[in-house]
Amino acid sequence: MRPSGRAADECRAVVLEPGYSKYAEGSCLARFGDTHVLCAATVEQRVPRWLRDSGRGWITAEYGMLPRATGERMEREARRGGQSGRTQEIQRLIGRSLRAVVDLEAMGEIQVRIDCDVLQADGGTRTAAITGAYVALHMACERLVSLGILKSLPIRDQVAAISCGIYKGTSILDLDYAEDSAAEADCNFVLTGGGDIVEIQFTTEDRPFPESRLLEMLVLSRQAIARLVVLQREALDVALSR
Repeated sequence: MRPSGRAADECRAVVLEPGYSKYAEGSCLARFGDTHVLCAATVEQRVPRWLRDSGRGWITAEYGMLPRATGERMEREARRGGQSGRTQEIQRLIGRSLRAVVDLEAMGEIQVRIDCDVLQADGGTRTAAITGAYVALHMACERLVSLGILKSLPIRDQVAAISCGIYKGTSILDLDYAEDSAAEADCNFVLTGGGDIVEIQFTTEDRPFPESRLLEMLVLSRQAIARLVVLQREALDVALSR
């Protein structure tokens, strides 16, 4: 039995609330159980210096946790002198995941910056951030099309993410903190709406595992992400109907 009482292949309750931020070109509050991440997209009519005059756009992400997102207050990273390695790794993952499903040449020299702020953390913050960030990005691109800045959406496919792990010898889906902190292995899957692999992060905490366990978790993840992409589409339908 999982601490949460969920079945091995059962996700937490997921809610994607589009348009949560009044001022952002696109936004989504992603709730995976008690993990809540606010994703906001900002459109900039410029690209990084190394992309100037290339005709290509760029998508980048920033990630952070509020001081009381966890059980005990954390110091803001600015007070500690800069971002931690974990923070840098996660925001790079979010950016890579989004760029994998976007035609950057079709964007022209436009940059979309996605801010992912963890309001409350109970495991799986990076996967919730990727899933919500896609909705925010899509909304921002829809706005660019409606304004005539882009001729068509540069997005080729959806992208979403989910965690899997091995807990007490069993492969389980969408770990919360109680499970993640005691897991024998932890894995994050980033997949497209079509089920193709964007990135897999797999780490064992105790001993190596055979390839068959990775494939077992991939099957679980594909099932979960198939449900997540439906929720993404539903959230975007709500946003476009407003």
